[in-house]
Amino acid sequence: MKLMWFHLMPYTELPDDFKQKHPSVWVDIHSSLFDPKRAHHMYNDFMDEMEFAAEVGFDAVCCNEHHSNGYGLMPSPNLIASALARRTTDTAICVMGNSLALYNPPTRVAEEFAMIDCISGGRLIAGFPVGSPMDTCYAYGQNPSMLRERYLEAHDLVMRAWTEKETFAFNGRFNQQRYVNIWPRPIQNHPPVWVPGGGSVETWRWCAEMDYVYCYLSYYGYKTGLGVMKGFWEEMDKLGKDRNPFRAGFLQFVGVAESRSEALERYAEAAEYFYGRCLHIDPKFAQPPGYVTEATQRVGLQSQVVKAASYQEKFKKRPTSMQEIVDDGYVIIGSPKDVEEQLREVAVNMNVGNLMMLLQYGNMSKELTKYNTKLFAEQVMPKLKPLFSEWEHKWWPKPMQRSARAELPSFSPRVEAAE
Repeated sequence: MKLMWFHLMPYTELPDDFKQKHPSVWVDIHSSLFDPKRAHHMYNDFMDEMEFAAEVGFDAVCCNEHHSNGYGLMPSPNLIASALARRTTDTAICVMGNSLALYNPPTRVAEEFAMIDCISGGRLIAGFPVGSPMDTCYAYGQNPSMLRERYLEAHDLVMRAWTEKETFAFNGRFNQQRYVNIWPRPIQNHPPVWVPGGGSVETWRWCAEMDYVYCYLSYYGYKTGLGVMKGFWEEMDKLGKDRNPFRAGFLQFVGVAESRSEALERYAEAAEYFYGRCLHIDPKFAQPPGYVTEATQRVGLQSQVVKAASYQEKFKKRPTSMQEIVDDGYVIIGSPKDVEEQLREVAVNMNVGNLMMLLQYGNMSKELTKYNTKLFAEQVMPKLKPLFSEWEHKWWPKPMQRSARAELPSFSPRVEAAE
C-alpha cells in the first residue's frame, strides 16, 4: 500500500463569526480577510510540514489547485511542487492536480509538469482534475456545459506534447497551435496520471479507458466514500478491468494520539474549524447547469460540493461537538492501534491501494501537525504498508537511479556579512 501525505493549505485564521457574517468561503470571500503577512508564515509552515512528511517516510506528498477561496491557498500547486522537488529525495511529488480546462494554452501544464519531473529526477505524479464548479465556472468563468470537452482536448494536447518527438501542429476546437515543441520534456516518458473525481460516471469510464488511477478526494470520510468506490469498482467490472487496488486512491482525515480520548481533545478545534468554516459554500456556487452530466444524474450520484452546500443548515452555528464529526466518519481518530485498524478496514472494504492522509486540516498548528504526522509514520504506517503486496503498482513514478540524481541541496544558516 502507498501512504501519501496530502495538504489542502487552508487559511488558518478565518474569524469565529465567519459563518454568520460571510456567505461563502469560495468565489466571493472578502479580500479583507486575507492578511499577506500572516500568509507568509502560513505558506512556510505548510511547506515545512510537507517536507517533514517526506523526511519521516511517507511515499508521496500531495498538493492541489484551487482559486478565490479560504479553503485551500494553492492557486498554483506547481510552485509548491517545484520547491518540494528541490528539498526532498525519494518521495513522490503528487500534484493533484492542474485543472486542465483553465490553462490557455494547456501546453503550459505540459511544460511545468516536465520541469517538476526534471527537477525531482522523475518523481512526479500528474493529477488532472476537471475542477470544482467554484474554481472553474465562477472564479475562472468557464462555461460549465463545455468544461469536460475543454478538459479532454487539453489532456490530449498535453499527452502529445510529452510523447511526440517531432514538432507538431494542434488544431482542436478550443486550442490551435502551429508549433508544439515543449522544452523541457519529462524524465518519465509520460508521468503517471491520476484523476481526482467526485463520483462522475464519465470520469470512472475515462480512467478505465486511459488506464489512469481514479482518486476520490472525500471531505466526508469513508462512510460516504464506500458508496462511491462501490460504484467505481462495479463500473470497472462492467468494463472488464481487474480489481487491482492501485487503480484507486482515497483521501481520509486522520488524528492520532496516545488514546481515543486524547485524540478527541487534540483534534476537535481543527476539525470543527474545517467543517464549520472551510466548507461554508454558498449553494448558488455548488452546481451550475451543465456541470453534472446526464449519465451521472441518472445514477443519482450527488457531488460532495453540493453536499457541502446543503450542510449549511446542519452547521448553521460553529460545531461544538467533535463527536458528531467522528461518528459520521469524516475524521478517523484514536490511538495508533485504533487508527491502524480503521484504516485497514477502509482500504480493504474500498479496495483502495493509495491512501492519502489529511493529517493537517482546518487551523491545526504546525506543532500538532508534526505530532500527528510523526506518530502516524512511526506507529501506523508500518502496519499498513504490507497491504496489497500481491498486486503490482503500475501507476507509480519511475525515477532515475539515486546514484544518478543530483545531491539534495544543503541549507546552512545565513551568515551575516562582515562589516
